[in-house]
Amino acid sequence: MNWNSITSVHDIEAIIERSHTVPCLILKHSTSCPISSMAKNRLEKQWDIEGDALEPYYLDLIRYREVSNYIASEFGVRHESPQVLLIRDGRCVYDASHLDIRIDELRQTA
Repeated sequence: MNWNSITSVHDIEAIIERSHTVPCLILKHSTSCPISSMAKNRLEKQWDIEGDALEPYYLDLIRYREVSNYIASEFGVRHESPQVLLIRDGRCVYDASHLDIRIDELRQTA
């Protein structure tokens, strides 16, 4: 699994544009939270989605909190950590947090 890093609001705007071509997954991860680490590891171990079917993006939300806040505002979701958002055609079509982050649901939605 190859994560693309998110470090700025500009990256989110680029993801929105990219999502018109391929669905994009955003993982908001807290590097200090054991539940967030567990969810990220579980997602990585179970990842079997073809590279051109879904592009994964990673946000260290402690380091880039303002970007995390922008994501919540832009997509109309409540901030949570860990959290995944599936972006398609510029909109968030799926979001989940904590232990509700499941690869089988992402496969179905992507």
